[in-house]
Amino acid sequence: MDDNDAEKRPAGFWLYDLKVETVLDGRTPVCRHVEGEHFLVEGESLVFSHGQRVSMYALAAVLPLLPAKQRDTHPEDWMSTDAEIACPDPHCGGRFRVSRIGKRWFSHAETTGLPGERGTPYWQKEGRE
Repeated sequence: MDDNDAEKRPAGFWLYDLKVETVLDGRTPVCRHVEGEHFLVEGESLVFSHGQRVSMYALAAVLPLLPAKQRDTHPEDWMSTDAEIACPDPHCGGRFRVSRIGKRWFSHAETTGLPGERGTPYWQKEGRE
């Protein structure tokens, strides 16, 4: 589905899929940051490949920003232009680079908590993981 199918689609919204990758760029990490390790954000889910790990303290710094990075923002908004988030330890050189890698449509009925407007949750739909 694309933006041209708006009349056929139920009420809803687009979210970007994200790749959140550890980068060091020559800086020295203090926390467990391994260059190139990454996870994906698909809707509300964090998806880790087998063996990938992230420090929970460093993850705490990036989590609050991910929902905003998933949404369309003005091209000059810092959410659109700034891609790296620093580890919260001021002595650590680790960073997370957040990249938009795709876009998904979510219907309001599949994602709402409002009882009168609910449909089948998106994650229970056939063909969704």
